[in-house]
Amino acid sequence: MTRRLVARNTAGMEQIDVIVIGAGAAGMLCAIEAGKRGRSVLVIEHTDAPGEKIRISGGGRCNFTNRHTSPKNFLSANSHFCKSALSRYTQTDFIALVDRHGIAWHEKALGQLFCDGSATQIVAMLTGEMARAGAQLRVGTSVERIEQTGDGFTVSTPAGPIACQSVVVATGGKSIPKMGATGFGYDIAEQFGLRVTETRPGLVPLTFEGDLLARLKPLSGISVDAAVSCGKTRFAEAMLFTHRGLSGPAILQISSYWRAGEAITIDMLPGTDVFEALRAARAENGRRAVATALSELLPKRLAQMICEAEGAAASTGVNLADASDKLLRRIGQAVNAWSVKPVGSEGYRTAEVTLGGVDTRDLDQKTMQARAVPGLYFIGEVVDVTGWLGGYNFQWAWSSGWVAGQAV
Repeated sequence: MTRRLVARNTAGMEQIDVIVIGAGAAGMLCAIEAGKRGRSVLVIEHTDAPGEKIRISGGGRCNFTNRHTSPKNFLSANSHFCKSALSRYTQTDFIALVDRHGIAWHEKALGQLFCDGSATQIVAMLTGEMARAGAQLRVGTSVERIEQTGDGFTVSTPAGPIACQSVVVATGGKSIPKMGATGFGYDIAEQFGLRVTETRPGLVPLTFEGDLLARLKPLSGISVDAAVSCGKTRFAEAMLFTHRGLSGPAILQISSYWRAGEAITIDMLPGTDVFEALRAARAENGRRAVATALSELLPKRLAQMICEAEGAAASTGVNLADASDKLLRRIGQAVNAWSVKPVGSEGYRTAEVTLGGVDTRDLDQKTMQARAVPGLYFIGEVVDVTGWLGGYNFQWAWSSGWVAGQAV
């Protein structure tokens, strides 16, 4: 372990090379890399523990990266910005770090990698690496003010001001405020003249208006595999009916592309033409109720509700033999192309990420440094780069943190 004595400048102020604001995924990896280069590093975290979003991620097992990470898995006003960082520190690089620490992991669907044990193993790995690199960590410490000086910055904390050459803003976004998330990073950007794009909740459940919600309430807790589309974007994963609307991976994914006032289209039996399936069932045994036949394809409550909405409830006595092609086609449309207009989302309270952030036009993609403010860097979620669900946002944190760590 490397230990560095606290240095003081001529004014008696504590002096350090690099201050990283935020002990999340991006901030800790940046601190590790800067420390390994011989820089004195201080990481300041306003909550009481580092890596809190890591700790709760992936159901407590941390979906720490995705094997298939590429620039196409990210949203940004500049789709090219993330390319440099992602290519210089890849998912393979982070997997190698995890392996060196003997952390067992497994791969789930779509390339998602999770710890076999607890997400706290990833936090311990990062804090251990920071300690070995000589980086200091101060938790429960807020940053009150940042001022630019002739040779760097002065960062004011309750314990007093600290002078440094570089400041790295790794404060994350607004998602999950109960974990300490704030918009502080955007305030810093605006203080120094950087632009901030519109921010909104991403990877978040969508909500319905009252009447629709009341009709769908009996479906709460039902999950189906679905293909959900918004415009030209489509995700095929699980979807969950909730007491507020819709959730599940497919909905969280599409939420990043959905805007208020738009409809989404949901295929609740992707790969199955429900109209043709019901026609075939009619030819085989027309005495069965339409709802019974549909229940062989979908969860019973969902099938019954769709049939009721289309006038083919079991209570009406409508059998397949009595059902016209027109009726079966309407039912098929309701299953294969359900168009619904959410009224909103559950907001930052449950959002996994924040869309938007520090405008990439004002950052150097190779170093994450502010173009007009030498020594000021922005990394991770605070930047206008947002990944899909499935470990992509962690990989952006690792990659952007790594490249900044090579430059500060």
